[in-house]
Amino acid sequence: MNTLQKIRNYMEEHELDSFFVAKPANVRYISSYTGEDSYLYITKSKQYFITDPRYTEQASNECPSYEIVNWRTPGNTIGKTVGHLGECENIKTIAFEEDYLTFAFYESIRNSVKAEMIPTSNVTEEFRSVKTKEEEGYLRAACEIASRAFEKIVKDIRVGVTEKELASRLSHYMVMEGADTKPYGGILISGARTSLLHGIPSSKSIEYGDLVLMDYGCQYNGYLSDMTRTVVVGKASEEQKKVYDLCRQMTEDVEAVIKPGVTGIECYEASLKAIKDTPYLKYNYGGIGHGIGLFVHELPFIGSNSTAVLQKGNIMTVEPGIYIPGWGGIRIEDQGLITEQGYENLISATHDLIEI
Repeated sequence: MNTLQKIRNYMEEHELDSFFVAKPANVRYISSYTGEDSYLYITKSKQYFITDPRYTEQASNECPSYEIVNWRTPGNTIGKTVGHLGECENIKTIAFEEDYLTFAFYESIRNSVKAEMIPTSNVTEEFRSVKTKEEEGYLRAACEIASRAFEKIVKDIRVGVTEKELASRLSHYMVMEGADTKPYGGILISGARTSLLHGIPSSKSIEYGDLVLMDYGCQYNGYLSDMTRTVVVGKASEEQKKVYDLCRQMTEDVEAVIKPGVTGIECYEASLKAIKDTPYLKYNYGGIGHGIGLFVHELPFIGSNSTAVLQKGNIMTVEPGIYIPGWGGIRIEDQGLITEQGYENLISATHDLIEI
């Protein structure tokens, strides 16, 4: 069953006349469109692709089963366009993604239509959480590219080079290894800054004894990889070795329990086994993994507040870590496929501590 039919089945089940899709990853997932600034309007019998003149040709080529609608005409708005299309089909209800539309965007549609606006949450995202074989292939390729880039970047890490320079080289390596040329943000930080869970690469130079944490990935046909490795410049201190070993054990303990039917809470509890009787327990973070596909953080999520039940076909990260303010942080993150047998890690980079 294709995704468009899944959306229509959802509409029928919930007695909806139409569905307005604005989230870019969902637009791409449903329609296979690879561009930007476009929306879908799906009714029971037709599907409209709403865009502007910059993308109408591309949309016509990539979405042949959709009626292409140019909304950018004098005096027109997207809201008026949806209203006109709805009147043509006597639409009474319009479902929309409540977590994406701004209030102003919502109001522009609501004030232009005669139909009732119905908020929805995670409808397409639930479909996206279980990957097809084609998606699995793209995600495998993205992970392989990121892993090959890791083998290259570790040769560049040395005293004196800056975080920004290394981050730039890492992005370049991924593109040269076959990634899409459109990058997404990566983390490459060093020293005490590694305790920043989402630190931004800075002009700080690498120093002897630094931890260097690299949390990054690439796009391949729009599908994303996400991995983290932490290395030491020079000889690791005893505490660095100790914390690294604990983080590695945390990651491997979680991966050992993952299989269809396991809950996100059970994954989090597994991550705590290695540190529950150590001083480092208070330095862990509750979010330890997430699904990944066309967007870097998508369903399912695992962690201390998770309500997820894992399924065969989920592709997700495992990334527990220890983050000590003023000292530094260590994270080892893998990305893997959930099979009937368990967790198949798609990242080939070693878990062993690398001293450069």
